[in-house]
This record gives sequence, C-alpha cells and structure tokens, in this order.
Amino acid sequence: MTMEGDRSDRRFKVMGGRRTHDVCQYVAQMQNSGSQFSLVIGCDSQNHRNHTVYVTTVVFRFPRSGAHVIYRKEKVPKILDMWTKLWGETERSVALAHLLRDEVGAEVEQIDLDFNTDPAHPSNKVLSASSGYIQSLGFQSAAKPNLLMAAWAADSLCQ
Repeated sequence: MTMEGDRSDRRFKVMGGRRTHDVCQYVAQMQNSGSQFSLVIGCDSQNHRNHTVYVTTVVFRFPRSGAHVIYRKEKVPKILDMWTKLWGETERSVALAHLLRDEVGAEVEQIDLDFNTDPAHPSNKVLSASSGYIQSLGFQSAAKPNLLMAAWAADSLCQ
C-alpha cells in the first residue's frame, strides 16, 4: 500500500473540523510555523455491517501543551480475517510515515500500534510481525498498554 498515486489518499481532516487538507502540505505548514512538536502516527479499524472502516491519524504533540490531530477515514469492503484487517492498519501507518518522511522531510517519532502486548488478546498475534516490520524500516513503534495518543484518536474516530 502506498499513498503516492491516488491524491485522495492524502486528504486528511482536522479532528473536529470539516475541511480536508493535503497531509503533506499540512505537515509542511506546521513545520514552517516555528512550533516545536513531535509526530506520531496511528491507525485503527472497525468492522461494521457491510464494510470495514480504517482511520489513520497524525498527532502533533506539543511539549507540555497538548496535541493536535488530523485524520483520514477510509471505508473498504468488510474484512473478516483478523490478521488481514490488523495488517492493513500497519500498512496504512507505514505508508503515511514514508510519505511524510520522503516528501516533507518530517521525522516520525513513533508509530502507534493498536495491538496488545498481552498474549491473551487476539491482536497480540500481529504485534511481533508489525513492530519488526516497522523497526526494519527505521521507525519506532509502541503498543498497548502504553499510552498511545495516535491509536486512541484513531479508535475514537473509527466508531
């Protein structure tokens, strides 16, 4: 999965807003604003009656003063296989991290994985492969039970 071909893949909204923005232009504007922040990316998915919704987020974390979130919501045919659905979250996060790094020179501090480190949870089965893949590409990852701002935002927007 890449975000280079179809420009609609690059259309993100501000959490709580209605207008869409090109994600690269938006990040570049934030970088040029002089504000100090770190970038965290996350994705979550939710199955509905006839489709699966993916929400990919970019969180701008401002030291000691909160965060700002932009997101992309995508509706795809329903994915019943858990591994495939969760791997789709990893693919979307990695594609976005690459896009921001390659086109804007943005440093992604972390990719949040909405997977659990506890083997009792089904998402744990994808965690090792996803975190290894992400780290092999030069990015850092984090998983539950750690505080995951980007995963939390994606989860709340997926409902």
